[in-house]
Amino acid sequence: MNLLIKGGRVIDPSQNMDEVLDVLVEKGLIKEIGKGLSAPDSVKTIDASGKYVVPGLIDMHVHLRDPGLEYKEDIISGTRAAAAGGFTSICCMPNTKPVIDNKAIASYIINKARSEGFCNVFPIGSITYGLSGDRMSEMGELKEAGCVAVSDDGKPVNNSELMMRSLQYAAGIGIMLISHAEELELVGAGVMNEGYTSTELGLKGIPRVAEDIATAREVMLAEYTNSPVHIAHVSTRGAVRIIREAKARGVKVTCETAPHYFTLTDDAVRGYNTNAKMNPPLREADDVAAIKEGLKDGTIDAIATDHAPHHLDEKDVEFNEAMNGIIGLETSLSLSLKLVEDGVLTVNQLIEKMSCNPSNILGLGRGTIKSGSVADITLIDPAAEWTVEKEKLASKSKNSPFLGWKLKGAASATILAGVVVNTEV
Repeated sequence: MNLLIKGGRVIDPSQNMDEVLDVLVEKGLIKEIGKGLSAPDSVKTIDASGKYVVPGLIDMHVHLRDPGLEYKEDIISGTRAAAAGGFTSICCMPNTKPVIDNKAIASYIINKARSEGFCNVFPIGSITYGLSGDRMSEMGELKEAGCVAVSDDGKPVNNSELMMRSLQYAAGIGIMLISHAEELELVGAGVMNEGYTSTELGLKGIPRVAEDIATAREVMLAEYTNSPVHIAHVSTRGAVRIIREAKARGVKVTCETAPHYFTLTDDAVRGYNTNAKMNPPLREADDVAAIKEGLKDGTIDAIATDHAPHHLDEKDVEFNEAMNGIIGLETSLSLSLKLVEDGVLTVNQLIEKMSCNPSNILGLGRGTIKSGSVADITLIDPAAEWTVEKEKLASKSKNSPFLGWKLKGAASATILAGVVVNTEV
């Protein structure tokens, strides 16, 4: 639990820090940051030359599948994949079996992660019991149990009156409500983005307005109730515009996107590639450009993975029958570093969106390496080159559209409360 990290480029947006420095860790906490620090021989020293030393990365949108669906992923394999990807904290969605709608399930996840996990796990409880969409869960109990937000992710709350009351209640007890913004009547039997590619492939399309309308509703309800709302996995240019305009009016709205929405278009579905099937679906080039612009101008606050593992048998089927979702914990950092290489974001802005902002949005008390804070630290090698290989992925599931891709940049060490849990150094 005692470490000396020497000569890395220390980047901490929470302190406006970007300088080559040393970081001393004692008893799991940041003891000192400065130049020319020394420590006894008994302290493990890590040479961070040429690497970024940043607050531990945080993924605010992960499906761990545990309890109930452990054949896809479990807390051990999911947190191991997170650590491999540079994440020291992840937030897990409630669509488990049973649903995280009570204290017992939340406590099970927290306790198992503490005893067997490779990173911090913060559960997200459900807005409604059983994700039914018709009866509000006991949000106060969920918060007391350790849940950091509520969401029915995977399903929208269709009832506008219930959503309005949920926003008010969540605001009243100080817990963030995360919306899965989707108008199901417009989705229908759609399986991919509605457009030229869906027409050519003969697949039923999902119009982007299904996301836009639902996003507009959430923004209007948040504005009417003066309550905060967070919009998950933004994928359309319309949603970006709606959120940008709402922020300009002072609406308490934040949002996230995922690496696949600024990396891929719906062309990835060609060949009926089920590893490119997700919800919301991959969109078109104009949407990708809008997502990048939203990241650049601050409309989009965070980058999350929406890590959604599925067994091979659930993906190796006809496209219409395949389940939605891809894994992302181990590729997220590399894909996001491409934004820096392409001049969309600075390194500091990227760390804000992958650490500081997720912590601030959910009140996690992480996302910083200030003196005295918990020593959750990620070392990033921006020059590392690697290939996404199925056999080397830590996740139980291998449903990634990036298999075979050659990527640049990776986590060289993931440090959890001063303990190196995954390292290449």
